[in-house]
Amino acid sequence: MQMENQKPNDPKILYLNRSDLLRLGGEHSDLYVRSVERAFKLHAQGAFVQPLKPYLRASGSNGHIADRLIAMPAHLNDPSISGLKWVGSKHDNPAQRGLDRASALVVLNDPESNYPVAVMEGGLISGMRTAAVTVVATRLLAKEGFTDLTCIGCGAIAQMQVSSLLEQFPNIRRVHLYDLSSEVAENLAIHVRKRAPEVEVVLRNSAEEAVRAGEVVVTCTVTDQPYIPFEWLQKGAFVSNVSIMDVEKEVFLKADKVVVDDWEQSNREKKVIHQLVMEGRFSREQLYAELGEIVIGDKPGRESEDEIILLNPMGMAIEDLACAQDLYYNALDHNVGTWLDLY
Repeated sequence: MQMENQKPNDPKILYLNRSDLLRLGGEHSDLYVRSVERAFKLHAQGAFVQPLKPYLRASGSNGHIADRLIAMPAHLNDPSISGLKWVGSKHDNPAQRGLDRASALVVLNDPESNYPVAVMEGGLISGMRTAAVTVVATRLLAKEGFTDLTCIGCGAIAQMQVSSLLEQFPNIRRVHLYDLSSEVAENLAIHVRKRAPEVEVVLRNSAEEAVRAGEVVVTCTVTDQPYIPFEWLQKGAFVSNVSIMDVEKEVFLKADKVVVDDWEQSNREKKVIHQLVMEGRFSREQLYAELGEIVIGDKPGRESEDEIILLNPMGMAIEDLACAQDLYYNALDHNVGTWLDLY
């Protein structure tokens, strides 16, 4: 299928900034949840191409774990689209520059010609699709009717996680928050109270206190040192380990089920899973499932109230691509965005 805006010898690109994406409903979770679920189905069916994403660390091995540029290319088969997310991150952006920690662009390419057809702001897409992954996993892996949500780390990513979960799970009655910065935690608390005044917000004094309170626990930090031991998790807890490095090795070894989005993406970059594999203490065979296998029903999700389940989502380019593709089609339908001449 040739993309709608492309004409012979007159290639154009549709540029969508964040304001354009917001006009298309980009701050609400529904679109992202549908798009991400589609991406996981295609992943489980093998209907995608996704090279391992390279990390550019200009400061080398001595730099902060969150200081990096990442190229994330991918192709989806149905409907056919190719593209790239180019994401930058500096851990001190908020404090030193008054900027979000991460920024991104998403480029979409017509798979027939490989010409670019759209460029869009990717920070919103990246954060919201990450939250949608937690939503999809929570539907399948959390206790039905859970009431207590915990978020460790309370910055921009946490706001999207909590907002999406509140939109999708009206059963949530309490949100437990902890951040090293009490000001950042209070800012998220104010946001939650405005968005969902019926929900009780509890500011916790420690990560341990917050984790112990949560039936669903979401990590949104920039730590490079695990700090959550297995003993903090209550029976039946589901952990969405969004920031990857928060959960100690014993949790991977003692949890009833460990789930990833993509094994090859997860088993690299010296993350905790990779460390365990290198130590000979974890393997693909010990992994319960990739999330897409559960989404399409090849494997069951939660099977008992007491299971402790860990999701370790490295983040996949196909998730960004599916969301960006749907936003692009919406933009064409609603005449949103700015057309740019390629030549």
